[in-house]
Amino acid sequence: MAATSSSPLPRWMPTPSPSRPLWRWGGGMPDARNGTGTGAGGTDWSLGRLFPWQRRPAVAGVDGVEVAPTQRAATDIVDDPGVLLTWEDVCVTVAGGAYGGQPVSILRGISGHAGPGEVLAIMGPSGCGKTTLLDTLAGRLGPGVNETGLILINGRREKLAFGTSAYVTQDNMLMSTMSVREAVYYSAQLQLPGTMAAAEKRTHTDGVIREMGLGDAMDTRIGGRMTKGISGGQRKRLTICVEMLTRPRLLFLDEPTSGLDSAASYHVMSHIARVAAREGMTVVAAVHQPSGDVFDLFHSLCLLAYGRTIFFGAASDATQFFSQSGFPCPQLRNPSDHFLRTINKDFDEEIVESSKARRKTAAEAIDILTDAYQSPAYSEKTMNQIAEMKGITRCEVIMYTTALLTFMAIGGFPSFVEDIKVFRRERLSGHYGVAEFVISNTLSATPYLAAISVIPGAMLYYLTGLTKGADNFAYFVINLCMCTLLVESMMMIIAVIIPDFLMGIIVGAGVQGVMMLNGGFFRLPNELPKPVWKYPCYYISFHKYAVQGFYKNEFIGQTFPSNQLVEKNVTISGLQVLQEKLQVEMGYSKWVNIAILCGMMVVYRMMFFAIVKITEEVRPKRRGMKWKWCK
Repeated sequence: MAATSSSPLPRWMPTPSPSRPLWRWGGGMPDARNGTGTGAGGTDWSLGRLFPWQRRPAVAGVDGVEVAPTQRAATDIVDDPGVLLTWEDVCVTVAGGAYGGQPVSILRGISGHAGPGEVLAIMGPSGCGKTTLLDTLAGRLGPGVNETGLILINGRREKLAFGTSAYVTQDNMLMSTMSVREAVYYSAQLQLPGTMAAAEKRTHTDGVIREMGLGDAMDTRIGGRMTKGISGGQRKRLTICVEMLTRPRLLFLDEPTSGLDSAASYHVMSHIARVAAREGMTVVAAVHQPSGDVFDLFHSLCLLAYGRTIFFGAASDATQFFSQSGFPCPQLRNPSDHFLRTINKDFDEEIVESSKARRKTAAEAIDILTDAYQSPAYSEKTMNQIAEMKGITRCEVIMYTTALLTFMAIGGFPSFVEDIKVFRRERLSGHYGVAEFVISNTLSATPYLAAISVIPGAMLYYLTGLTKGADNFAYFVINLCMCTLLVESMMMIIAVIIPDFLMGIIVGAGVQGVMMLNGGFFRLPNELPKPVWKYPCYYISFHKYAVQGFYKNEFIGQTFPSNQLVEKNVTISGLQVLQEKLQVEMGYSKWVNIAILCGMMVVYRMMFFAIVKITEEVRPKRRGMKWKWCK
């Protein structure tokens, strides 16, 4: 729900993060053109190690300057989750001008989201609150401004560490006497860590400049009012270049196309879109009035009118939204021009075009469009996407916990192979039977398996911020314990069939990997190919029942606020997320999942018992057959 304090939103100013080191060194001098190099000791060096969230090499240039592709080994590419930015019911007010005057509302209930690799454009007429929204999301509102709302990064309130976010202001504040190379290198001296060698900073700086298409202007003076220098488009790209030295995962742009002609605007935004797609960056840009070609580069559009949301969604859907609301875009007209002409009430005497050719003022058009956006057809889509972004981090944590701790149970396989050898020797001596071994092994292993479930499980559960509550935590631990017992039972079967511990570990990991792929996380159950993968692999995978039990434990009883709807205090329930987004089977409770896991464990132990008994009966017969054959 929306906060009620005067300033509840996090201040995301860049701060060092000792818990998350930003820099990774390979030790050596890199080649800025190909991103690789070799140090004195022969150690490979790459920008992928320095900036682990780099994705793919560039394949195009800007302003006719071809950007050299970055070549890295496959082992240097790290899959970074990126930044999922969501905001709900954001309101911003400032104190009235006169003493004791009423606060002036700038933003009223703004909600939206932005994802990795995408460019979100914030548009609207002058004074609609574009820059204020951008400053609110970036945590840069000044004193005397009150804000309320809920802003989350990857589903959580958190402060971004240094180097993970950048803000490009509208004004190009650069030293006119410096060259392009000097300006970027001077900024590199301030932003990059002091442990980085000067030569490495210089080569990295040259690489970033070339990526922004400024390779031919490296040694050109920036210039200003008194001296001639680089062009306006190059100056704008240089400003962006300075902020992108640390490869931010979240980039805010305030009027990146202001003061540029249509060609320069397109080159700037097209390069930003390419870098965002290549690096997996989340880009939020406040744009005044883009050209048609620039508008086509945007993935999402947030259209504001005097503090209210007119439209939020895919940029390609905005034209259809206006048409369905009675304001179709004429042919051969730039969609962004049409949107702004429709909702700009500074010149209300102009005629607002409509499908019925009626005269409507811009104020009336704003009311019509706002009501149309608040209808379930559009607002519920935004609500569901925000709820999905909130839940995706929890799902990743749950799957990571299940995979990690169950794989830990494989570690006891070598000792279990030795136990099997001892059991067979003592079994031949008649010390005890198979049933006694199975029961005693289960009783003796349970405390240790419970320990490796409770201790790491408690750390992961509370550090990752899963649902707090003694009953939720108890279910979490019980589910983990059952998974480890089940994996132990599966490894007992493998140990009997494959007594070699190395091959046994390989086979056990392979079986678990196949089960994990069919557990309903990497691909939703309805998307699995029905032959083999869903029937029967999906239903015999213990990950299915473990993960769905975790999902029910985490989401049932939870509600996600969504104040952008017409009705106040409307929420989306965790049950809706489970049924519609995660496709969880809700015909039974989470404790039934535990019972199924327990039953699978018993079945595996019985299979182990049956295999041992059959082996005892078959082995003497095989020896007798071999003896007869030898005679």
